[in-house]
Amino acid sequence: MAPSIKHRLAYSCLSTLYLLRDASAFLSPAATQSRAIIPSSRRTSLLSTTEEAASIINESFVAPLVEIERRRNLAIISHPDSGKTTMTEKLLLYGGALQQAGAVRMKGEQRATQSDFMEMEKARGISISSTVMSFDYNTLHVNILDTPGHQDFSEDTYRALAAADNAVMLLDAAKGLEPQTRKLFEVCRMRKLPLFTFVNKMDRPALSPYEIMDQIEQEFGLETYPILWPIGDGERFKGVLDRIENVVHFFDRGDRKSKAEVEQVPMSDLATLKERINDEELFEKLLEDQELLEELISPLDMERVYKGEQSPLFFGSAMTNFGVQLFLDKFCDMGTKPGGRLATRKEEAKGKKSKENTNTSDDDDADELISPDHGEFSGFVFKTQANLDPKHRDRLAYVRIVSGSFIKGMKVGHSRSKPGKKYNLAQAQTLFGSDRESVEVAYPGDVIGINNPGNFAIGDTLFTGNERIAFPGIPSFSPEKFAYIRNPNPSTYKSFQKGIDQLLAEGAVQALRQRNDDGGGPLILAAVGQLQFEVVQARLKSEYNVESDLEPIGYTLARWADGGWDAVDKADANGKLFGIMIVQDRWGRPVLLFRNDWKAAGVAEDEKYLELKPWSKPPMMFD
Repeated sequence: MAPSIKHRLAYSCLSTLYLLRDASAFLSPAATQSRAIIPSSRRTSLLSTTEEAASIINESFVAPLVEIERRRNLAIISHPDSGKTTMTEKLLLYGGALQQAGAVRMKGEQRATQSDFMEMEKARGISISSTVMSFDYNTLHVNILDTPGHQDFSEDTYRALAAADNAVMLLDAAKGLEPQTRKLFEVCRMRKLPLFTFVNKMDRPALSPYEIMDQIEQEFGLETYPILWPIGDGERFKGVLDRIENVVHFFDRGDRKSKAEVEQVPMSDLATLKERINDEELFEKLLEDQELLEELISPLDMERVYKGEQSPLFFGSAMTNFGVQLFLDKFCDMGTKPGGRLATRKEEAKGKKSKENTNTSDDDDADELISPDHGEFSGFVFKTQANLDPKHRDRLAYVRIVSGSFIKGMKVGHSRSKPGKKYNLAQAQTLFGSDRESVEVAYPGDVIGINNPGNFAIGDTLFTGNERIAFPGIPSFSPEKFAYIRNPNPSTYKSFQKGIDQLLAEGAVQALRQRNDDGGGPLILAAVGQLQFEVVQARLKSEYNVESDLEPIGYTLARWADGGWDAVDKADANGKLFGIMIVQDRWGRPVLLFRNDWKAAGVAEDEKYLELKPWSKPPMMFD
């Protein structure tokens, strides 16, 4: 007989307590405090029988506080070619999740990294889809979200940041701030994420560390606090000064695929430092920099870090393993644990739908904080993916857990489904790039993959309990590229249609059709950038074995008309939509395609009843 939900939670609590007992010597301050959350009398009862342990949980889905405390997640953002995927690989190497890191490019041959698993990613050596990798490090459970750097895939990065509690901004030491870095920083600021900064590629000629600090402060208004300070750059890069511990870490240039050999020398041992650096100029500069930073830089204030007002700053080289483990250790100590999310809450009511349930909830109504220790399970879908296993044509929804415990086999409500409708989460997987492993229990901060029957869309909320919970949705960006896509081979119609449907469900691109087209007419793909079209065509070929033809359309932006079809008909009858293409999205809602910003702004200003918006969210479902 399968264990009940009560027993699964009890087993989980017991295993956590055993872990904390055995690893007490390595506990971080946060984890040490979390042990004291459960009184000693209750810890004794937890260790006696599973029935007594389950009685503490009271058969609710509340997550054990010790599990919440040990979660950390981190999104990695950067401009393309800043070394983001290499940094991810090296964090996995030092986290014990990989035995050997693979370089993206090696002397003319392509070699895929763990986080880049699509055929196109392997071929081009770039990230085109966000991926999730989880591993245990000391007493913590770490979730890393590797995001695309290319601007054509910024929408996927935006979605991944919605699931993150912390972010690290990766900079190229020779280039400093770059265009995509600036855009992604604004998303982090909007999301109010604690932001760590890692200046990468110090093994190459680099800008002055002070110049990089000035760029960040002047352009972002963000104060930095150097944690790891570099000693030299390029061929003269010797290592880093840990300003928290006041210790210099010297690195030997060895095998780039394995962990670096490290020698530690305290700053107080000047004779050894001078001998080890073996460069009079660098030695004198280190002493000067240490004194200057102590005098001029404001102290590290973690409250300001958590508010996004100060950024811990690190220097190193992911390719040569300089400073990566130090960054991981510092992040685990300094990164914030899973936080609560604002949501709308109301009683679940079975029966006829009310008028207020006919649309997606307004983000402005999200005014109740759902904390991780809330007594019910809740989470939201931030990504969907098809064909992680091409042999089985599977579809997964990536769910970030916000509160409570996920238990295999639990039944959940769905924010866009009719009241009272439940879905059975019979299977779920933890994710490691394209690799998956079945999971029985998961907690706030975790990302799990659940089978998607086609009902779960990006931005949806899943929940248990009698209250309907809806977190703010994740909107689709306004596309800027449009093209008809056609199947040149009628004999592959079914495979072509299946591929298109599944890729559209992922949000890889958006689909538009002529008004009242039920599927028989030409399909219009809408994307943020040209490279998204190339990805769709490449995946249709590699995953579904079908060819496709694209015919570009000369429009540059889309606006959804929330005023509805009556408003569109009124504007069209009055001659206000001349030169504008009127289409519908996959849910039959009106969309207007414009050739330039000037025309779109004019129509929005003059015809306010159209209620034009540059983004969309999935509608409610009542079937």
